[in-house]
Amino acid sequence: MLVRLPRNALRAVVIAARRGGCKTAAAQLSVYGAGSRQVKRLEAALGFVLFDRDACRVPLNAGGRTLANRVDRHLERLAEAAAEAQCVDSEALSISVPPSFVQHWLMPRLADFDAGAAEIAIEASQSLIEPVWQNRRSRLAIRFGPAPAPSVNAQRLMGDRLFPVCAPSLLTNGPRLEQPGDLAAHTLLHVSWPPGDSNVSFPGWREWLDAAGAADVATPVQQRYLLFSLALDQAIAGRGVALVSQAVVADRLASGVLVAPFGARCKLVSPFDYWLIRPRRGALPALAHRFCDWLIAQAAAFDPGSDDYGGTRRS
Repeated sequence: MLVRLPRNALRAVVIAARRGGCKTAAAQLSVYGAGSRQVKRLEAALGFVLFDRDACRVPLNAGGRTLANRVDRHLERLAEAAAEAQCVDSEALSISVPPSFVQHWLMPRLADFDAGAAEIAIEASQSLIEPVWQNRRSRLAIRFGPAPAPSVNAQRLMGDRLFPVCAPSLLTNGPRLEQPGDLAAHTLLHVSWPPGDSNVSFPGWREWLDAAGAADVATPVQQRYLLFSLALDQAIAGRGVALVSQAVVADRLASGVLVAPFGARCKLVSPFDYWLIRPRRGALPALAHRFCDWLIAQAAAFDPGSDDYGGTRRS
């Protein structure tokens, strides 16, 4: 049985197979004479030569190539085994979140969460990714919509409200915008939320105008988007008035790039809430438990029912 074969010599054989010669392998390993001596020790232990030393580049012979291929595959398996062992022992958390919510609400706050050396991956997705626990690795989901079915392990994070927002420049340079009826002279930006399994539909401009006491105002929606973030981009550019979720617009109002033209007068309570979805069975791994506690605290601190929009009306 062969034991304690020189590791540098085995590496040199593998590199020689990849690079085309012993001299190239020695240069990459930076061992030159020492590497040559170890290769000779390896050949002595094996009982046959590995290189054709009559050639200029000292290439591997047939036996050397066979050994190199076997050793290379063995090293790859060792690397895979080490990676698997590391995954089993390391903590990791994956979170599936609606794209606009992750961009405008979660990511600006995530830096405050101390994950230590653990890995956190954020997946922006409108579709529900099934939560799962697996050893110390876990996957959670945050969803925006009506209350999930009783069979889903869901915890309500916070409600939401809808109201119009626009760029400050639109108030200064655009048509008058002091009363809901003034919206008839503006481009209206609307987010069409994809229908789910429930019969609850996401409200739009018509529902908002009715709630604002402007049921007689006919204001056809002129532009529709599938994401709040797309509507916000257009509103920031001064291309219209967007009806958006308070959760995704709050930081933009606080920074002043958007304003709520009607202030706190006209907020429509959304029938959709934000929900934390966890697996139905099993105990939470430590990282997932800490993240859930942190997320719940962040949601509680963010009050969608507050009249403080983070921005003020500008005229």
